[in-house]
Amino acid sequence: MDHASACIRLPPAALGASGFPPGRDLSRPGAKSYDASVRGALITIRCDCGGIGYVPYDVRWECPTCHRRWNTGQIPAAEYWAIMRDMRRMRINVLATALGIVVPIVALSVVLGFRMLLLLPVVMSFWFLFYMPRWRRRVRQRARGLTSWQLHPE
Repeated sequence: MDHASACIRLPPAALGASGFPPGRDLSRPGAKSYDASVRGALITIRCDCGGIGYVPYDVRWECPTCHRRWNTGQIPAAEYWAIMRDMRRMRINVLATALGIVVPIVALSVVLGFRMLLLLPVVMSFWFLFYMPRWRRRVRQRARGLTSWQLHPE
């Protein structure tokens, strides 16, 4: 049966020194300007022969081993972008929670001074020991439950 599975995942090996995929480091001089391909996660394609490729949505990939061509455009756009929105919402929620904790502490430290900053280690401990592990667990659980599509070679 000729088909490959595709799932949305960015492997750690695909990240450059800056934490971005190669060619997407916007902090270096002469970096690429923003384009629409920056918004979507790379899709992992596993060919029947064992070849693996990481490509953006709606791009064709040719397996270097068996030369089959796979098109990620076979993935329904509504499903793909729903996953992207869900992941973005999860990142925004953690940022909003962080701001909801930091802004009152900063505001109260202006009024109460140094005494309020003594609370900072307690708040940071809560953040790193309780909130973030729970958030990461939810993100990993959501990522494990993502849809896997069966692509067909062209």
